[in-house]
Amino acid sequence: MNTRMRAIFGCAGARLSADERAFFRGAKPYGFILFGRNIETPDQVRALVDELRSTVNDAAAPILIDQEGGRVARLKPPHWKARPPARRFGELHETAPEAAREAAYLNARLIAAELAALGINVDCVPVLDVPVEGANDVIGDRAFSRDPTIIIDLGRAVIEGMIDGGVLPVMKHIPGHGRAGADTHLELPHVTTDAEILSATDFVTFRSLNQCPLAMTAHVVYDAIDPQRPATTSPKVIRDVIRGEIGFDGLLMSDDVSMNALSGPISARSKAALFAGCDIVLHCNGSMEEMAEVAGEGKPLEGPSLKRAEAARAHLSAPGTFDAAAAETRLAELLGVLA
Repeated sequence: MNTRMRAIFGCAGARLSADERAFFRGAKPYGFILFGRNIETPDQVRALVDELRSTVNDAAAPILIDQEGGRVARLKPPHWKARPPARRFGELHETAPEAAREAAYLNARLIAAELAALGINVDCVPVLDVPVEGANDVIGDRAFSRDPTIIIDLGRAVIEGMIDGGVLPVMKHIPGHGRAGADTHLELPHVTTDAEILSATDFVTFRSLNQCPLAMTAHVVYDAIDPQRPATTSPKVIRDVIRGEIGFDGLLMSDDVSMNALSGPISARSKAALFAGCDIVLHCNGSMEEMAEVAGEGKPLEGPSLKRAEAARAHLSAPGTFDAAAAETRLAELLGVLA
């Protein structure tokens, strides 16, 4: 991996502008993330992926996407198949755990096959948050269940399905977004729950799956741990909870630093996330002005962060033989129980 910046950037449209190409060549970010604004057809996506990678001279540079299924899916019909939200697999698990595990694995494997065909090699799944009654619906049916044991079971199946399909999973939103009373795209939520309860419920899903190669932080303040800073910019949360109690030693990226849960200049947000212990800053909206601010605080990917990046990439391998048509049929049978 050539020398890279500790950042992941989005781009503005379906093709790179001359300014974007020049900026990415100079900044050399660790990777890129795609959104609906970047998606038109399979051939167009493949061309964009290739062009992004060419700017950093790395044919395997991480290209991320949020392809969860349900309401969070950047690839949509008619070119790509609509997938159910995570909650559907949790509902199946309540009566048929083995069928639910198989269904979650097959669904992940099928998504991975679609992504790999486009050159996309990182999917920001699974969502391991544990929703509670009264929380904001920004997580909602993106979570498998309100039962941590079901989330752990199905989250493990998704991680395995992604890796078997040649795509790296990113568990989110560590150490837990399920209690947030606000949408972090819009404002900063405070969670007032005791640390002991958080440990036994919210954190346990991430602790049980802490071998996932990548994780994304939560822009959530946990008053019992650090009442001043959200997890993304809290050295205490990252050191004591994410790296300590949860035991996650994989590559840790921030959630999008352009979200309104964070305050202050983008440069200050980026600096704070890196100082707190994030390995990578994620910036999604494609604004050149904001990306330049992130780059101004950019640090080279080196030391422990580089080792984690290399360890994550080591999980990537060519997918084995996979009969997608048979998997689609079997998945429909499994989910048909709920019809």
